[in-house]
Amino acid sequence: MAGNSAIVTLGVDLGGTKIETALVDAAGHIVASRRHPTHLEKGPNGVIADVVTCVETCLGEAGMTAQGLGVGMAGQVDRAGTVRFAPNLGWRNVPLQLRLEKALDMPVVVNNDVRAATWGEWQHGAGQGVDDLVCLFVGTGVGGGIISGGRLLEGWHHTAGELGHMTIVAGGRHCRCPNRGCLEAYVGGWAIAERAQEAARVDPQAGQRLVTLAGSIQQISAATVTQAYTDGDSLAHHLVEETAQYLAAGLVSIINAFNPCLLILGGGVILGLPEYATKVERPVRENALPTAVEGLRIVMATLGDKAGVIGAAALARDRIRQSV
Repeated sequence: MAGNSAIVTLGVDLGGTKIETALVDAAGHIVASRRHPTHLEKGPNGVIADVVTCVETCLGEAGMTAQGLGVGMAGQVDRAGTVRFAPNLGWRNVPLQLRLEKALDMPVVVNNDVRAATWGEWQHGAGQGVDDLVCLFVGTGVGGGIISGGRLLEGWHHTAGELGHMTIVAGGRHCRCPNRGCLEAYVGGWAIAERAQEAARVDPQAGQRLVTLAGSIQQISAATVTQAYTDGDSLAHHLVEETAQYLAAGLVSIINAFNPCLLILGGGVILGLPEYATKVERPVRENALPTAVEGLRIVMATLGDKAGVIGAAALARDRIRQSV
């Protein structure tokens, strides 16, 4: 086995729309990468075959070998690397880790995609040098990861970090999980779109700018709201301010519960409108327990959309180091 500093591993970010693959060195630098659409119609067998092809192509183009593979999966993954449920892919009980190890003849680690991204930010991004942090990624959905005492919290069934499904409004809006009033049901990209569409239907005049940008009420998205907000639209401004209030409410509970010294915000919604990070600062500090926010820093994620592959590769590298 090469020295720790020479370990090169692969990372895969597997979601409902894309398979992102990267060869990553020990410093977190991407040596080679490949992106391939996820063909859900092929089912698990076809998608796994595409992952294998992407890995082999990435290695071939780089002319290198890898000591292991990490996969960040959009779904619930158990300790054996079996995908228990991946709603975006429609998978249930797929032994992904076992299948990939057999196909590629290398060690494979499979984890939830947001926890992988959290690991990436901790090892190579905004969380370097900190042993107590929380990452909250606000995209189409909302997920999180917690590093406590230098360890990634995984939970009994390996599903810790589902921060998007904490209740912030009892009996509130329907979430895509069985619950109502989840943080995701208010600040996730799909939920922002839903709230914006409802507002445009209630007041067509106020929603005119959103409809013009999107083409129809049904096509209004979180990105539409961001664009209209940037253009100075009053309804979009109201929606953004309201979203920031809900986000702050969730962050207060997260900070009180886990007492991080660093809170990292990322995901498409946050990256699309970085002002969310500044908008939550004051209400978080006013409403959280004073000792919980003492010395707390709230920062933006720095690895962007590469956090998943870099983090997955880092998880594989750390597993290899532990086995040496």
